[in-house]
Amino acid sequence: MFSIVMEGKDKSFTCEAGDNLLRAGLRSGLGLPYECNTGGCGTCKFQLIEGETEDLWPDAPGITARDRQKGRKLACQNRPKGNCRIKMGIDPDCVPHILPKQRKARLDESRPLTHDMWEFRFKTEDAANFLPGQYALFQLPGVIGLRAYSMANLTNEIGEWHFHIKNMPSGAGSRALFEGGVVPGQEVEMDGPYGLAYLRDSGRDIVCIAGGSGLSPMISIARGAAMGSRLKNRRLHFFYGGREPRDICGEEILRDLPGFAERMSFHAAISEPSVSPDNWSGHCGFIHELAVETLTGEMKNYEFYFAGPPAMAEAVNRCLMREHKVPFAQLHFDRFF
Repeated sequence: MFSIVMEGKDKSFTCEAGDNLLRAGLRSGLGLPYECNTGGCGTCKFQLIEGETEDLWPDAPGITARDRQKGRKLACQNRPKGNCRIKMGIDPDCVPHILPKQRKARLDESRPLTHDMWEFRFKTEDAANFLPGQYALFQLPGVIGLRAYSMANLTNEIGEWHFHIKNMPSGAGSRALFEGGVVPGQEVEMDGPYGLAYLRDSGRDIVCIAGGSGLSPMISIARGAAMGSRLKNRRLHFFYGGREPRDICGEEILRDLPGFAERMSFHAAISEPSVSPDNWSGHCGFIHELAVETLTGEMKNYEFYFAGPPAMAEAVNRCLMREHKVPFAQLHFDRFF
């Protein structure tokens, strides 16, 4: 157990051997800035003032050559080798509502949602505590590094964690899950919850925009909004985009939620209609374009949640902020790479 002192903050936390600085700080309840948690976004940069760390991914895309020259490192990729003093910001918006913890998770079952996306259901001995829209980190057998997957269900006392995961042929994590690297009954290491794109309480109508496995956190948010009285005086608009008709799913899940049709709607779009033009009569184009066309009034009157491939998330963010002047505080997404 190492002591980590934060330079100029009058704050410190402990870090167990083998844990990294970011997650140890979050486990201590500190609001250390982060997003992806896996080395891609660069949000968790810090400077090492005293001590020594092990850099798990020196070439992580979240750190630039200029950062290295200035002595900056990524807290999500650095393990302390002893007591350390670091210089790092604190963001009150990053204070975890639920402290993340490491646990064993057993794969119970899986089922197909589309031709290349499945729902994987894991079980833990303790309760599944998380906010709608958050994610967990997995250490999968034979895979170097952690993989982040967002929960699709809601917090529960029986330890059920559901994930909608897309089969990416080039992804080591996908291969482990889809090609028998993890079989029902097998346990893996899981760490969470993490993520800042969780469901907020506000008086604005909710808009969920998803592509690919971004379906998972958006389904969780829709489920969270449908429970209780969150949709009593507002609506939820759900937009899902894919390349071709066989990529589209999610509506059948939403239809089972209370308030569907009355307080909730589903809209889909495909970006490559030429692949199977005879099998689609819906919208053709990018999903954020359909959202803007469908929603009435000014975009700043809505609360937006979105998840999907990096290019899609960036396009949605750019469209809403630059073109429609939606305040950043009303845009909720976690950047993954």
